[in-house]
Amino acid sequence: MCGVIGMVGREPVNQWLYEALTVLQHRGQDAAGIMTYDGGQLNLRKSNGLVRDVFRTRHMRRLTGTMGIGHVRYPTAGCESEAEAQPFYVNSPYGISLAHNGNLINSQALKQELFVSDLRHINTDSDSEILLNVFAHELARSGKTRVEVDDLFAAVSGVHQRCRGAYSAVSMINGCGIVGFRDPHGIRPLCFGERVTPLGREYAIASESVALDVLGFTLLREVLPGEAVFIDMDGVLHTRQCAEQPTHSPCIFEYVYLSRPDSIVDGITVHKARLRMGERLAAKIQRDWPGFDADVIIPIPDTSRTVAMQLAYELEVKYREGFIKNRYIGRTFIMPGQAVRKKSVRQKLNPIPVEFRGQNVLLVDDSIVRGTTSQQIVQLARDAGAAKVYFASAAPPVRYPNVYGIDMPAAEELIAHNRDEEQIAKVIGADRLIYQDLEDLKAAVGAGNPAIPRFDCSCFDGDYVTGEVSPEYLAGVSALRSDAARSRRREEELENVALHNHS
Repeated sequence: MCGVIGMVGREPVNQWLYEALTVLQHRGQDAAGIMTYDGGQLNLRKSNGLVRDVFRTRHMRRLTGTMGIGHVRYPTAGCESEAEAQPFYVNSPYGISLAHNGNLINSQALKQELFVSDLRHINTDSDSEILLNVFAHELARSGKTRVEVDDLFAAVSGVHQRCRGAYSAVSMINGCGIVGFRDPHGIRPLCFGERVTPLGREYAIASESVALDVLGFTLLREVLPGEAVFIDMDGVLHTRQCAEQPTHSPCIFEYVYLSRPDSIVDGITVHKARLRMGERLAAKIQRDWPGFDADVIIPIPDTSRTVAMQLAYELEVKYREGFIKNRYIGRTFIMPGQAVRKKSVRQKLNPIPVEFRGQNVLLVDDSIVRGTTSQQIVQLARDAGAAKVYFASAAPPVRYPNVYGIDMPAAEELIAHNRDEEQIAKVIGADRLIYQDLEDLKAAVGAGNPAIPRFDCSCFDGDYVTGEVSPEYLAGVSALRSDAARSRRREEELENVALHNHS
């Protein structure tokens, strides 16, 4: 889960890219970067941290030019250092930079192939650098001193033939323009829009429509699965389908949790999708919970608010805000180590006791991943005086790791792994737990765009839309994502720092 933005403008784009990244910050809080092109000169600023901390006035002044790309990152397994901050850049051919959202599932094979066959060296553990080098190698096949539109689309076709997994990317080619492309399944979102100014028409490509909204762009449409969108230096838009058999299968977790409610993703208004999730969940409670006796419904901020409001409306139960959130704490399920994660939950949420005291409370969250956060929130509600604490999830049980760009933990660290609802309720300390049914979730999201034939629901059902996700691959993912593996990597980093300082 990362955020990307690319823009070809008529005036300097540095401020526009910065503002777009601030509204995509929810997609990654680990690192940020912007690269611009100005008359043959590349300008880059990237580092670990939030957008507001990475870019200072002195950095912005150096980011000159009317064309550029930007990225916000949260780290997937094995890509947690400052060296993996994006955009990445390769000199040959032409000078190409790239920012990527997603995850390649054949990255190791590609890395070997790039070294042995393509004679390219990969300097980091990031699959985004691999994607960039594959694209660069395919573009070099033209053998031309100046890239042409057909060459770009042919290179994207080559990427589709070689890369497996999820990738929504923006790439800047020096002196040429910006190309955005999406994998043939359209797993991660990507859209583009236009803005008419007194100096002419401008185009931008972004992970979510909200980034276009804040810049005053009109959303034209989504980049289709397998499609490439190219904006040349003259501000002319070119599009072409570059995959032989694209199949639209967006990640359903985008609507549950990842995307902002004010975004439109693949033609589906995220806010309305979450309202429908609330309706479906209410219908299940009315059907399966005849003795339902909650006095108040309280969301766990922020993503579950829309679901909880509609749930309360349908059930005719009062809705209240019961937790105050510290907005300067990052998302907890992607934090390394249980000790850090537990501490951050206590810092993140504080209850309003008057909303809990003596009440039967139904807490509503978007999903339950590890369960560590849920367990502590249930205890917070009890400590605040709740008589009973029920828990509802807008999503089904998360039983499988996501391999397409969401750094969910190893399967054995998921609370729903080898547990039923009663067992999970006992672990988190709730008096009762209810999950959304997967078919109801699909219906709630799919109603927004019936043209989408299927969604990737792999973290719920283990059905990976790209195929080629073997038990051996999942074992490797678990080895990278477990808390023990993360701890080992942190210890190695500390040792390396100590050795460097000593030398």
